[in-house]
Amino acid sequence: MSITSMRRQRWPFRNNARNHGITRGRWSGKSAGASLKPKVDRVDLLRLSFLIFGAIIVVRLFVVQIIQGSNYKALAFNSHGLFQELVPERGEILVHDKFTTSGTVPIATNEVLSEVHAEPIHITDPTATAEALAPLLNMPKEDLLKKIDKPGDPDEILKRRVPAEVVNAIEELNLVGIIFRDEQWRYYPEGEYAAHITGYYGYSDTERKGQYGLEGYFEDQLKGTPGYIEGEKDAFGRFLTIGDGLIEKAQDGVDLVLTIDKNVQFYACDKLKTEVERLGAKEGTVIIMEPNTGAIIAMCNYPSYDPNNYSEVDSIEVFANSAVSDEYEPGSVFKPVTMAAGLDTGAITPNTTYTDPGSRNVCGFTVTNFDGKSYGTKTMTEVLENSLNTGTMFALEQMGSSVFNDYVHRFGFGKPTNIELSNEYSGDITPIETLSDCYALPASYGHGFTVTPLQLATAYAAIANGGELMQPYIVDSFIHASGVETKTEPKVVQTVMSKNTSSTLTAMMVNVIDNGHAKKAAVPGYFLAGKTGTALIVGANGRYDESRHNDTFAGFGPVSDPKFVMLIKMKEPQTQYAEGSVVPMWGELAQYLLNYYQIPPDRE
Repeated sequence: MSITSMRRQRWPFRNNARNHGITRGRWSGKSAGASLKPKVDRVDLLRLSFLIFGAIIVVRLFVVQIIQGSNYKALAFNSHGLFQELVPERGEILVHDKFTTSGTVPIATNEVLSEVHAEPIHITDPTATAEALAPLLNMPKEDLLKKIDKPGDPDEILKRRVPAEVVNAIEELNLVGIIFRDEQWRYYPEGEYAAHITGYYGYSDTERKGQYGLEGYFEDQLKGTPGYIEGEKDAFGRFLTIGDGLIEKAQDGVDLVLTIDKNVQFYACDKLKTEVERLGAKEGTVIIMEPNTGAIIAMCNYPSYDPNNYSEVDSIEVFANSAVSDEYEPGSVFKPVTMAAGLDTGAITPNTTYTDPGSRNVCGFTVTNFDGKSYGTKTMTEVLENSLNTGTMFALEQMGSSVFNDYVHRFGFGKPTNIELSNEYSGDITPIETLSDCYALPASYGHGFTVTPLQLATAYAAIANGGELMQPYIVDSFIHASGVETKTEPKVVQTVMSKNTSSTLTAMMVNVIDNGHAKKAAVPGYFLAGKTGTALIVGANGRYDESRHNDTFAGFGPVSDPKFVMLIKMKEPQTQYAEGSVVPMWGELAQYLLNYYQIPPDRE
């Protein structure tokens, strides 16, 4: 066969493929032992393309909705969603006032002002918005523009404490992206006269919360529980009630009704201020309480501060409530505690006598009576009348330092009283706890250890009420948001002494006012009991400074049925003894209390 003929045989094969069992894309048989690879059909290619495209869409949806869903939801929510916290109303603090219809008045309440917020993400013309707000908010346009001209920013606070009339004026402008939020501010109607009881509500770093006093102690109860609104908003940032929006109501804080009597508080604090300034004292404290319950009727310190303007004080030391935080050596006002221990154990009686030497050597130190004199033979009653240091040292030696230490603890010294006020101190009685006469003997007349004014007042209440140490308290009741009121019940901490000891010691203390150094505390027609105390202050060198002293007078009355215990303390008054500083003031306040409570006379 020629080459030409062979070529002719191939052409028909190409042109007549269908006639030789060949179909497009698929073989129907084999030829000369050779095999051909399959070709992809266009329909199948199209199907494959759709499958791949669909898979891409599914994967993308998975990424967007599942993996990045929260991010996209947040972006959408910022544009059209609304989440706003509902601020609860902070609980009020109220005191008793018998001259009002309700019987109570607030000393810490709330006033509602507004925060002006911008939502730059919705503001299309920041310059115009800033120009419109500047005169109303009394702020430079440039300062406003710095906050407003932030594309994409969902929220900026423009100004706090904006009054209602300014808010109304801004609302009339219908500015897009400007919203308002009510903001509670604390108001203290009595100002400085109740500051150390209330404390204040203000900023701590960037957070507002209660500081000091009741505001700090009961922060969790007063603040309430926030609620919220979640839903959609319109172009003006207003909440839309359609859709599946959520509203969780806020729960208001608990109201505190105190044991404080507003009228007694005001009178006592005003008198304290007058006397501290008149006597040139560094500071002063007054505590008045019910001996049978432990309820605080009045408590104040001077200098004080205005909690409405707490940031304007010269020193943060003024925030401290000296009634519960001032640890000081009490001096002779502590002598009734020593006598109580001796009387209750039978180590002494009111008529037990000793010979006063005028001075004694105690572990290398000479101890004298306050005036350096010797008084000869004296009874224990006369020891209190004349405030003889040597006499209480004698009484301590009759009972021993261990018994003395036990009674000091019984009276509650060395630990907080647990009154509902923040920053209470414990005092320091560790020298007494050593049981060494080197410390116990000076402690018998109130030196070498520290107490707080409230601890002393509580101890005197135990003497007045028959021997029971009461838990002092200042909150009379709690009124919850539901309207349920929970009363505070008086609590006996422990029995300190017998009723007989209490009566005997009370009679001895009456003689202090009738015949001793506290005659200026007397009120005609009434039996009153008390004791003075003048204690030198330890200087920077660790020695007592003869030119500086603390004066204290504590007492109660009428002794037939005690209605009040009162303690007055002054730091560094420009007088020589308590007899000339706190004693006359105590007498004036006692006269006021007897008249105010209409207590009938108990002596001719």
